[in-house]
Amino acid sequence: MKSAGTWAAVAAAVVLMAPVPASAHCDALDGPVVQDARAALEKGDVAPALKWVPPAAEAEVRGAFRQAVAVRGLGREAQSLADRYFFETLVRLHRAGEGEEYTGLKPAGSAVDPAVRAADEALQCECMDALRRLVATKLEHGLAARLDRVLAARKRAGESVERGREYVAAYTEFVHYAERVHQAVTGSAPHGEARETRAVHP
Repeated sequence: MKSAGTWAAVAAAVVLMAPVPASAHCDALDGPVVQDARAALEKGDVAPALKWVPPAAEAEVRGAFRQAVAVRGLGREAQSLADRYFFETLVRLHRAGEGEEYTGLKPAGSAVDPAVRAADEALQCECMDALRRLVATKLEHGLAARLDRVLAARKRAGESVERGREYVAAYTEFVHYAERVHQAVTGSAPHGEARETRAVHP
């Protein structure tokens, strides 16, 4: 049986290779970053929120937290605005730590990529049967569809230069797809290149 870490890596690869960008649930008001931000404000202790940002951003988070706490006691509307300010600051810095653009907070209940949702559910139930089935199915279908395209294109590759280029394009997509999956599982970099170091979700 593959380890949870291996399946998590493959899940990440499937998300990255999806035809549409994965939704960033850490941007959502019901996402894990804002949940910890709410907990920090309720406790009056910024500690639960700090794990979501790199050390270089900690001072800014602490400053935003102090400002939010100071304003929260001025009334319900002030509390709502102060909380929003802290949520936005924390999420923005978290996204920056991941090397991603911050585009604002998403409403609670926003669409989440199925692999992301399954990974969160695996953490909650401490089981990964659903995640394993999802990843295995997506991976098998992804490989099979690309292999079918390569085989079909190869049969006609000799008919013309254009057909040959169609084969090369299908071949390149198939090989790179397999390569990205393997890199996700093994943690290796393509062609000896150094891997980019980025903050990830705990």
